[in-house]
Amino acid sequence: MRLAALFVAAFVFVACARQGEEPKNTPDGAEAAAPQPAASSDDGWVDDSVKDFTRKDGFLTLYADEKGGKVYAVFPPADEDGVALRAIYAAGLTSGLGSNPVGLDRGLFDSGSLVAFRRVGDRMIAEQENWTYRASADNPLERKAVRESFARSFLWAGEVTATGPNGESLVDISGFLTRDSLGVVKALKDHPKGGTYEVAKDRTFPDAANALAFPDNVEFDSFLTLTSDKPGSEVRATAADARAITIVMHHTLARLPDDGYKPRPYDVRSGAIDIPYYDFSAPLSDSIIRSVARRFRLERVDPSAASGPVKKPIVFYVDSGAPPQIRDALIEGASWWADAFAAAGFEDAFRVEPLPEGAHPRDIRYNVISWTHRQTRGWSYGGGVSDPRTGEMLKGSVILGSQRVRQDRMIFEGLAGAEKSGTGETDDPVEIALARIRQLSAHEVGHALGFAHNFAASSNGRASVMDYPAPLVTVGDDGALDFSEAYDVGIGEWDKVAATWLYAQFPADADERATLDKILEDAYASGLRYVADSEGRSVSTGNPYASVWDNGEDAVAALKETMAVRKVALDNFGARAIHEGQPLSKLREVIVPVYLYHRYQVAAAAKLVGGYDFAYKTKGDDLSAGSVVADEKQRAALSALIDTLDPEALMLPASLLDQMTPQMGGFGGGGSGEVFDDDTRPMFDLMSAADTAVSLTIDALLDSARAARLVEQRRRAPQALGFGDVLNAIDAKVFAAAGPGAQPLMTVAQDRFVSSLIALSRNEDAIPAARALADAKLRAIANRLNPSLFSGQQAREHNAWLQSRIEAHLDRPAAPAAPSTPAAEIPPGSPIGASDGMMEDCWHCEDFDG
Repeated sequence: MRLAALFVAAFVFVACARQGEEPKNTPDGAEAAAPQPAASSDDGWVDDSVKDFTRKDGFLTLYADEKGGKVYAVFPPADEDGVALRAIYAAGLTSGLGSNPVGLDRGLFDSGSLVAFRRVGDRMIAEQENWTYRASADNPLERKAVRESFARSFLWAGEVTATGPNGESLVDISGFLTRDSLGVVKALKDHPKGGTYEVAKDRTFPDAANALAFPDNVEFDSFLTLTSDKPGSEVRATAADARAITIVMHHTLARLPDDGYKPRPYDVRSGAIDIPYYDFSAPLSDSIIRSVARRFRLERVDPSAASGPVKKPIVFYVDSGAPPQIRDALIEGASWWADAFAAAGFEDAFRVEPLPEGAHPRDIRYNVISWTHRQTRGWSYGGGVSDPRTGEMLKGSVILGSQRVRQDRMIFEGLAGAEKSGTGETDDPVEIALARIRQLSAHEVGHALGFAHNFAASSNGRASVMDYPAPLVTVGDDGALDFSEAYDVGIGEWDKVAATWLYAQFPADADERATLDKILEDAYASGLRYVADSEGRSVSTGNPYASVWDNGEDAVAALKETMAVRKVALDNFGARAIHEGQPLSKLREVIVPVYLYHRYQVAAAAKLVGGYDFAYKTKGDDLSAGSVVADEKQRAALSALIDTLDPEALMLPASLLDQMTPQMGGFGGGGSGEVFDDDTRPMFDLMSAADTAVSLTIDALLDSARAARLVEQRRRAPQALGFGDVLNAIDAKVFAAAGPGAQPLMTVAQDRFVSSLIALSRNEDAIPAARALADAKLRAIANRLNPSLFSGQQAREHNAWLQSRIEAHLDRPAAPAAPSTPAAEIPPGSPIGASDGMMEDCWHCEDFDG
């Protein structure tokens, strides 16, 4: 149960306005309250405290001390419980660190909370209410019992400076605004390359001049300076001076939404993003854990109509800091969702526009698609701020890392040639990369709208933009690569279903639950599929239709096509893959995604081996039960995977190897960590590259979860493919006779196979049967590797070394004597990469591989 999803961060772009400049307009035409030079005569009770401050009227009346860097707020009179104000509170970063691995991005935001400002004597307490645990009963004592059973959180306390005639409270809220509310210090400490920092109080203060007051919200920035004597390398790489880094925190307080929003109960089949909670008023016959789907409020003018115009459309705004070419692509891609809302019965309900001049992107009323810069390419995010009580979205927030489009372009230059860039043809790497950006914009906006990943879409006719799409490149009849359908255009059929289920509006007398059920039942009956993150990301998972960065209904055919594309690309690879004036060493970067072009399709095909087909269901569904993937499909997948270990697939011509000169180190020299290991430096290390490619297949097939499923399916059906069959197939391939040129590559595959078997045998999380089969295979290999039976000194030496490693493992004492040889690190190869073990926490964000 993903209760932690309540606390998953949603990410919001917050670009700085020029210092001292007030936002001129808002989406609905309202203007920010004009700042007043000083307190007016009708609030004389605050004159002595703030007489020289700038007053700003809005949701809260603010007094900004622009010289002293302080902000005061006037809170309404407290009620009988001492609560002066309850508001939606959200915190984020207006300016960040610029390091993708650390993750403190410009635009980072939490998902919002409900904070009550409670007056206790002469102090004002900011209390975060605990909506994870609640009671829906009308009985106030029942609700009180739940509140008192679980801890609430006092976030901050400040002194009341003055009290008004009606009980108003003037409070210096500067301390509230300078808290490390996002845990920046902890994030830096927890990252191995971040460093140990502390807040420098003398350089931490609110940006009082830019405090903003609107009728329903107030917005603040604060400078947060952190100091360290031992900064980490990630901070040194991005900060002006890593010993003292200053970021800008952002804080929002907004009026609670009215009661007109109706939450939609979450359905596991729907593809929606859920907000789970405990309801202690639930009947004993029902589950105490409940979930609502996260979505925007969207209402037709005529709620009884099947389709019609809406009261207030959902509008997303594109960051004005994005270059025109990028901005236009972002607008076009995100605008695809208008078709999904039209299918759901909402006319002119969704649009995407450039951010209006002078508008402040931090304002909670803006849904923003931001273009965020980091030192390296990185994740993309979609989410936003929501009401924790209901799941109503209040601000959609999308972060797109600016460097990933350049990585996409580089990949396509490796496939098609750098000379194709800028031609405008179907194989123009720039145009293909922009096509990917359109899809990415739609994908991340989809998350902000409330839609989860659907990792079955790529095997379902590209039915959703919520998958991670691999480029669909094929080999044409002329033997050349065909890029004409690299990325799909427009919203998918599943997206229309998901939007209809999540946003559909019904007449008052409608049976809403039955109608929502029928939407999903009809979709599944039509052949649409939905598979979530838990079954899509890892190579360990067994759903045959769910993978990332894959293509095609038939994973085996797609793998064969992918290997054919890879062969054409490698046959033509060389200086044409880089631009004039670039060092030849750049080829070492470009070769990585080309040589490993099959990496994700290998994972997809491997999921057929020991695969288990199932769909998400609820009781009463007319959906077929889960089933083991047909034996013939599993064996076909195994055969295709074994073919990726062929020496022909691992070889590169000597002429190409000599073109790839070594990189210079350092930032100025253009060195990059995203290259294959180079034990043979300055020569290109083909053996390392081959080991990396081989490990993709062998480690996928020897995955402990897959091994367990193979053991279980053999138990159920004695003639079914078993884990021993998989080991035999790999053994036969990597120990087959090979020619003199190919034999060194085969020894690489042999070493990797043995190392992976040893790792599986020592994996305490693997089932005993799988570990036993691994040891049995190692014993069989060692028994036939008698060096005296082989001719050639190199073969005898290698076999003797391999045999001794196996015997040392099999004869080891209870405590392992030595670890197996670790696999070569696979360089990042997806559009945004991954490093340092950083994993995202939310299931509706772009993955570390995505």
